[in-house]
Amino acid sequence: MELEWRNVMENYRGTYVKINLTNIRENVEKLVKKYNDYEYYFGVVKADCYSHYDIKVVKSIIAGGCNYLAVSSLEEALTIREEIKDIPILCLGVIHPNYLSICRREKITITIPSLEYFETILPTNLEGISMHLKIDTGMNRLGIKTKEEMDQIWQELKERGLHLEGIYTHIYKASDGKTTKKQLETFQTITEDIDLSKIPIVHIAQSETLTRYPHIPHTNGCRLGLIMYGFSENSFLQLKSTFSLHSRIIALKDLKKGETIGYDATYKAKEEEKIAVVAIGYADGVIRANKGRMVYINGIPYPIVGNICMDMLMIKVDRKVKLYDTVDILKDNYHIRQVAEHLKTIPYEVICTVGKRVPRIYIEENEKQK
Repeated sequence: MELEWRNVMENYRGTYVKINLTNIRENVEKLVKKYNDYEYYFGVVKADCYSHYDIKVVKSIIAGGCNYLAVSSLEEALTIREEIKDIPILCLGVIHPNYLSICRREKITITIPSLEYFETILPTNLEGISMHLKIDTGMNRLGIKTKEEMDQIWQELKERGLHLEGIYTHIYKASDGKTTKKQLETFQTITEDIDLSKIPIVHIAQSETLTRYPHIPHTNGCRLGLIMYGFSENSFLQLKSTFSLHSRIIALKDLKKGETIGYDATYKAKEEEKIAVVAIGYADGVIRANKGRMVYINGIPYPIVGNICMDMLMIKVDRKVKLYDTVDILKDNYHIRQVAEHLKTIPYEVICTVGKRVPRIYIEENEKQK
């Protein structure tokens, strides 16, 4: 649905992200239905739901079937908790011991990422705090790295009568079966002295692991990340796009052969050309490296030319383009993948770069703004 100008006048520039809440919910529903041998579905909503923002997105994820949330920081957890009181929230990042009382009060589950961290929180009152142990199976970021460390933590938990709710690891190269197999073997080795059947939640599979491999033994949880927003290497899932970025043409310029465009004169007209100026720039997350890639106007691709400015960019167009036409900066998931390739990065970074300055407009199945 093409949004009318009056619907986005409140942001004045006509620059906005459109978020399809219905597609988010339906993507989650499809995943939960297809991979139905799990008990816990963690909706990973860190980084403001991968730049989708707003509690409406979180609620759509829950409506789709996620019964646990995962965030990266206590700040993110508390923002959600203000609105949603009854769903468990796991913080995947490290929470300083000074703030564990907040976790108890607000029912935020903490991650224990190492023996060293565990020892620093032992003087704290840990009663009533839900904990998950993270195992480092090769990513070398966070996690308990050896069986000896694991056994020491496990023994301390038993001696103190503390309840361990969960244990997990993170697959860092799901596309490589050999590497993934090695990670799973490492997980088994590090936890071999623990009866995993007595741990309430064991979660290993994340988005791509979930779709590439059979159900991992001893696990009853999985984590859904960017896949909820329609991104997966497995096209058979037919997931829907949820995120698109749009702006408006605010000026049209006629260039003569030899004239240049923008800072540093990096683009020179080879003939008489028509240039459109668009009200979006690197301050909105369209970084300068986007120069040369395509945007869309009325379904037709046009290239970004010249250096991208803080608040504006320029595209080479034709006579079909009119003042105030909508420009699809990020049209859909397929386009976002193309942009990621141009930028030599991944779709995560493309959408997470689009900052809070750009308003989000939320669309539900009745096609009305929320």
